[in-house]
Amino acid sequence: MVSSELIDWNLYPWLETGFSAAVALLVMELVYRFGWVFIKRVTGQHTLVGVALRQVRRPFEFFLLLFGLQIVWVNAPADLHYIALVRHISSVLLIATITWLGIQAIRGVSEALIAQNPIDVADNLEARRIITQTRVISRLLISLVALIGFSTVLMSFPSVRQVGMSLLASAGVLGLVAGIAARPVLGNLIAGLQIALSQPIRIDDVVIVENEWGWIEEITGTYVVVRLWDERRLVVPLQWFVEHPFQNWTRSSAQITGTVFLWVDYRMPLQPLRDELQRICDEAGDWDGRVALLQVTDSNERAMQLRMLVTAADSPRCWDLRCLVREKLVAFIQANYAEYLPTVRADIIAPNQGFSEVLTK
Repeated sequence: MVSSELIDWNLYPWLETGFSAAVALLVMELVYRFGWVFIKRVTGQHTLVGVALRQVRRPFEFFLLLFGLQIVWVNAPADLHYIALVRHISSVLLIATITWLGIQAIRGVSEALIAQNPIDVADNLEARRIITQTRVISRLLISLVALIGFSTVLMSFPSVRQVGMSLLASAGVLGLVAGIAARPVLGNLIAGLQIALSQPIRIDDVVIVENEWGWIEEITGTYVVVRLWDERRLVVPLQWFVEHPFQNWTRSSAQITGTVFLWVDYRMPLQPLRDELQRICDEAGDWDGRVALLQVTDSNERAMQLRMLVTAADSPRCWDLRCLVREKLVAFIQANYAEYLPTVRADIIAPNQGFSEVLTK
């Protein structure tokens, strides 16, 4: 049998500490519930604040509970059995919860800013700028907070901390190799900061990358996803946009000018074509009313080249407008001036006719 002295010596301090821990958990849970109700009433009219608070609700509850327990463990008797182990485990869990809370807070603010700036509007240039900066910076901050939290947890273990200090002090070559190996990662992180600050690309920008036309769909901490016109996805490293030239059709405005080229015979009258171009644009819903122009831009021994300039509010509408103008003008020429389409002229020489006779004709 276990003596009563052993039971008192082993269990009584833990019973007292356990009761204090239960009281601390109850108090912190009440603080959380009443505090959450108060915060909801204060911020009830602010939808965006509610979006941010929803992200931090659960980690904040765990933080309060672990904080209450940590107070109990710190004030517990130092000679209590296994109290050092309990304190260490509680500290690690508290650090992890604080890291989780920081990550969720960053995500909540990011979602609130994105919700405040929708891009499904006509003039979304400012919204796209804010969303791009928010997503890139939030991902970098989340990575930084996670790295700090993980490092803090490792530093709480003396053996791991000593190993890390030994590696840093003695493995200079290994550190150099690791630095060279991490260069692409660090380069992409720096490129992400450059893109977030200088804004060469934004979410929903229309770009031409590697001769592919598409929209910027996603910007992560290491790569950019370009949604191509045929629904394919082109994944490009962030650093590529810093080191290579590319076309951004919506850098300062979504408005764009499109071109349509046609070849016609020299005898083709141009004024009817100009009138037809204006009529087509007036009836087209994609034309923004700025430019509808026909010009002769080239000529050769067979025909002359006509260039039609048309404008639209954005590149998808401009593409549809260009296709419509090309189709309607070709149909107009076929219906009214079919004889003025490009033709090939040739002289047929009879077999019994000499070359000198052809020249005299």
